[in-house]
Amino acid sequence: MGFNVAIDGPAGAGKSTIAKLVAKELGFIYVDTGAMYRAIALYLLNKGIALDDQEGFAKYCKEADVTIKYIDGIQVVMLNGENVNAFIRTEAVGNMASASSANPEVRNRLLSLQRNLAEEFDVVMDGRDIGTNILPNAQVKIFLTASADVRAKRRYDELTAKGEECDYEKIKADIIERDERDSNRAVAPLKQADDAHFIDSSDMTIEEVKNAIIAFCR
Repeated sequence: MGFNVAIDGPAGAGKSTIAKLVAKELGFIYVDTGAMYRAIALYLLNKGIALDDQEGFAKYCKEADVTIKYIDGIQVVMLNGENVNAFIRTEAVGNMASASSANPEVRNRLLSLQRNLAEEFDVVMDGRDIGTNILPNAQVKIFLTASADVRAKRRYDELTAKGEECDYEKIKADIIERDERDSNRAVAPLKQADDAHFIDSSDMTIEEVKNAIIAFCR
């Protein structure tokens, strides 16, 4: 088994940003499970599946072949052989990913690949249930969070920096709604693992969060 670092937390907590930095400094492979779920979500959206269509999730997720490649050191998410990095970070895809990720068939579709990567390589993996479900034996577990206001502001700044028009209050409402859905879903809900280190990044810099996690890995 490789050395595994599991980073869990709610939407907008900065998990992906921090996980990438930690993996780079440690020389580990970064496995963005959220991106993998978003790739399946993108496929479901393209098929016209509704947010509450559990039968549609179960049926069409089997058609989505999601893999991760590294090209020139950059992680590339492949959906049925196509690079979809540019399409999986929209709010619509995020909401579909949150809704569909609770579906048992969707989860089973990705679970095997994620565990195989962690078994073979030293990895940093982030998501909603990495420490509690995907990698329960991870050597280091982190629960990373921040206030809803801080997370909404980060997302607002990220979108406006890309030139997208967005509404702060709507983003905040979506985050609160997603927190509720993720925490109360029947399958692998968002929660802190008993042996996870809790980090609230509301008043921390990215560098401070990264260094705190690396300290737990030493």
